[in-house]
Amino acid sequence: MKRIHLFEFEDFHWFPNFLRMSMTRYILTMHRLLGSADDVAQLLAPVLKRTNTHQIIDLCSGAGGPMEEVKQVLETQYDFSNLSLTLTDLYPNTEVAAQINAQKDPNLSYLTEPVDATNVSKGKEGLRTMVCSMHHMRPETAQNILRAAQQDRQPICIYEISDNSLPFILWWLAIPTSFLMVFFLTPFVRPLSFRQIIFTYLIPLLPIFIAWDGAVSNARTYTLADWDEILAQLPSDNYTWKKGIIKGKAGNKMYLIGEPI
Repeated sequence: MKRIHLFEFEDFHWFPNFLRMSMTRYILTMHRLLGSADDVAQLLAPVLKRTNTHQIIDLCSGAGGPMEEVKQVLETQYDFSNLSLTLTDLYPNTEVAAQINAQKDPNLSYLTEPVDATNVSKGKEGLRTMVCSMHHMRPETAQNILRAAQQDRQPICIYEISDNSLPFILWWLAIPTSFLMVFFLTPFVRPLSFRQIIFTYLIPLLPIFIAWDGAVSNARTYTLADWDEILAQLPSDNYTWKKGIIKGKAGNKMYLIGEPI
């Protein structure tokens, strides 16, 4: 397996939450620039139609990612009505959950109780999504997440903004470029807080953490061959898997889709 499991700063419980939130806002900016919402919507639309599903259960949501925008794209560009999106996490982000739930949208919510992606409880049927979060999981956990969807006969879509196909050394050589990129892209972050500015330009902690975590995320991303190794240990009856690469101007993105047949 090419994928390796190194640490990311934002995974540590001791990591200051204001830095984690600042990194998350930067990552959301990257998602907008890379067109992640359009990519994910394009992947989800045919699955929603084939499975006649109107409910999306986002797993390992963290600070929400691009899924709210994905829902909007599905509604406006793919004519999905009454589409429901529920964000979940084993350790819910209570600040983001409060912001989302304060909107009082009956079709959008963030559950404040823990949801284990390997054991999603009954009553949460729907298309399961994981956007740039599966790379945080070790192979055994990743396999259990896929097995749970298969056993529950629920569709699932995994999406990563890297496919980890480049030679390993290139991820580390890209760290200086990623470091410098933070200075140029931070003005586009929304909302742009004083803390984001201070810890980018005056005390450049965010560029260091973002550059490291970005390189590690790439190294942790499962390749298509890695998925073959994991899927080979799952039964193939009454369930199908499709994986592939989405080519983009800024690099390739990986997806894995499973659905009952």
